[in-house]
Amino acid sequence: MSLDITFLGTGSAYPSPARGASALVLRREGQCWLFDCGEGTQTQLMRSHLRAARITKIFITHLHGDHFFGLPGLLCTLSLQSNPDLSKPPVDIYGPLGLRSFLWRSLELSHSQLLFPYTVHELVPTRDQCPAEEFRDFSGLDRDEVPPRGPPGRVLHLDPGEDSYLLVEDEQLVVRAFRLFHRIPSFGFVLEEKPWPGRLNVQKLKDLG
Repeated sequence: MSLDITFLGTGSAYPSPARGASALVLRREGQCWLFDCGEGTQTQLMRSHLRAARITKIFITHLHGDHFFGLPGLLCTLSLQSNPDLSKPPVDIYGPLGLRSFLWRSLELSHSQLLFPYTVHELVPTRDQCPAEEFRDFSGLDRDEVPPRGPPGRVLHLDPGEDSYLLVEDEQLVVRAFRLFHRIPSFGFVLEEKPWPGRLNVQKLKDLG
């Protein structure tokens, strides 16, 4: 399996002319997976060798602005570069609880209509992921909307046995999120390649001890 990583931004708190806010792209099998989407990510993509249209999954670590304020703008730019096709697979977006409401509200208030489908899969944090006074329960956001508004997607809870959240699994790899401690609930992401059959000369290994 071929993996390639491009750092689009490694800055903290706010972007600078020489250093963008947090964002990196992992290329895999012709797809691009974006991890965090700070302000200016779409500009950094234009300066890179990457094609934004190949982004199929987006992972947001936490809801501090320097890690996700660029997301509504990026989705709108991707839409401007797209042909209307609601039958294509959706762009999957993973992030903490509250991300679905943020995206829906941002796009709704700006009258932005995307020409492609997207889903938001929210990770429900635990209270021990941040100082008690910083924890906010976003589980009730938009609960009173009838009919329910916003993009579809799953609500993912911690698997106590694995101490992680299962996000993606295919024939080659598994992607999980795990809890991090920060000022607000945060998540790290692990891509684990599944075992591949080896091509070993068993007799020669035995001969070599």
